[in-house]
Amino acid sequence: MPREHQRDQQHRRSQERQRYQERPSRLAGAVVWTLEVPPGPPGPARSVLPDGCMDLIWSAGRLVVAGPDTHAFRVDPRNRASCAAIRFPPGTAPVLLGVPADELRDHRVELADLWPRAAVRGLVDRIDRAADPAAALEDYALGLAAETGPPDPLTAAVADRLGRGGSVAATAAEVGLGARQLHRRSLAAFGYGPKTLARILRLQRALSLVRAGLPYAEAAPAAGCVDQAHLAREMRALAGTTLGAYFGRYEASAAANSDTPQPSGSRTTA
Repeated sequence: MPREHQRDQQHRRSQERQRYQERPSRLAGAVVWTLEVPPGPPGPARSVLPDGCMDLIWSAGRLVVAGPDTHAFRVDPRNRASCAAIRFPPGTAPVLLGVPADELRDHRVELADLWPRAAVRGLVDRIDRAADPAAALEDYALGLAAETGPPDPLTAAVADRLGRGGSVAATAAEVGLGARQLHRRSLAAFGYGPKTLARILRLQRALSLVRAGLPYAEAAPAAGCVDQAHLAREMRALAGTTLGAYFGRYEASAAANSDTPQPSGSRTTA
């Protein structure tokens, strides 16, 4: 049997073993997701695309914070394990965690490195013992949100406006901030400036449109790109791959019910 064919078969078997599920959280704008990875040989490495979000991930007795990404995050298949997580929308996690987003940019950090270790150990033990770790993690996030209060309405408005395709200049004018103020507030809330957040959210809009059936040439301007070539450049710059390669892998994963944002922080993988 050719080696390439053997690798393809191993890849498919690995995908079939993994099961990813997600649902809307009771915490506004958040998503609860789980990934089941049965024992066996690791599958191929995957890269997670940036989406402006941050995740709190429980896995194997650990709690890890996935910071906001500026580029595709490569997941080592040897570190892939079953997990439960909650994905926070842009600007939400820094309020809950008490840590500016730019301090976690492009990093995966143990929660015990950010909070008192005794408190984290107690939380991990509680989730470890829970019949449904994902629900236990969500309950904790809801309680934390009740204590800390909602995200800054101004940064929430910035994320919403940019997520709908607004320009950075128009967004700054709408929320009443100068360019420097907006950049400084965005670093703390989102992990990067408004231009980078706008690019990431625009790419995610385009990918969603293509997954919904639009051709590249139509999805690009609908998402806010100048044309298909512009979208292709953004895909390479932010995702480190091509549209064709990404959607080829996406379709294969979807067919195996394993479009899996590995412990990372994104809905989409490459």
